[in-house]
Amino acid sequence: MRTDIFARLDREPEPPKIETPRMSRHRIALFGGTLAFYLAIVIAVLMSSWLVTLDWKVMLFRPYQQWPEIHAFLDYYVVLGQRGPTAVMVACWLGWRSWRQHTLRPLLTLGVSLLLLNATVGAVKYGLGRLGPHYATQIGSAELFAGGDIFPSGHTANAVVTWGILAYLAATPRARRYLSAMSAVVSLGVGLTTVYLGTHWLSDVVLGWAAGLLILLGLPWCEPLITRAEDWIFAARERLSARSRLVPAPPATARDPRPVPAGAPAVGETAAQSPAREPVAAGSRQASAVTATTAGGRPRAHTAPPTHQGHAVRSERTPVTPAGSRRPPHADRTPRGGTAPARPVAGG
Repeated sequence: MRTDIFARLDREPEPPKIETPRMSRHRIALFGGTLAFYLAIVIAVLMSSWLVTLDWKVMLFRPYQQWPEIHAFLDYYVVLGQRGPTAVMVACWLGWRSWRQHTLRPLLTLGVSLLLLNATVGAVKYGLGRLGPHYATQIGSAELFAGGDIFPSGHTANAVVTWGILAYLAATPRARRYLSAMSAVVSLGVGLTTVYLGTHWLSDVVLGWAAGLLILLGLPWCEPLITRAEDWIFAARERLSARSRLVPAPPATARDPRPVPAGAPAVGETAAQSPAREPVAAGSRQASAVTATTAGGRPRAHTAPPTHQGHAVRSERTPVTPAGSRRPPHADRTPRGGTAPARPVAGG
């Protein structure tokens, strides 16, 4: 009985076909506008424009000191933007959907989006090297190329992608609208929470929103790659299952019968109960082997070995008294196998 996940998929009813999003003109226009906004934020920070001045004003305002009563709650809320916990939660949900819908597309789409997030956001982070508010050294400076890694905000971009992928993979338009609103609220709250805690500049959060949105808008370009990957995985699974069915089972080898030594008791027979066996001559064995086969080499029915003169047939032999007889022992008889006691010779 098969116990893997594919066996369960094969028993489930086939769900209706879910249409994958396409790169429509509306989506291309949104992607182009978001990309232009992304580049404008980067240029504004590079030129130390009014956006950097706004970053310093918000940082010196110190929101965590203005509203300390919500600090404990926001410390937990910001976890919704951490990549590890959120990826595990969303992967569990999408794994269940893959199980029910007979497709690996939800899990593969999540994997592709996270790879794009790490590649694009990580490259800009380490390329610009901006320091965070707690490590700033000069008031009014953009703190670029100083070995930092906070621009854009990874928490914010991860919240946009991880929760937005649920809306991207929604099966109905109504579910897509609700999930889009939910992901927007969560990602907006995570970004503002990092500003409140003082771990990111305001421009970091704005660029993180744009970076996550670019990945979601560009995912339809990756759909052919996701489809090919899914087909390859299922084809590899079919090859492995077919190979396992073609492998023959190892033949069962019978144990060779061991020769029974002469005089040994038969199965279920004790040594005392077994009758005395006479040794068989080597010539009689060869003769019985020859007579057991015909001239053509085909075996003949088993024939009893010839009797020899001087040896009695088993039925003519004197029966042996089994061990444990109820007859009382005789004093004048000697046990078998022993030597008789010496008697004095009369008339010595």
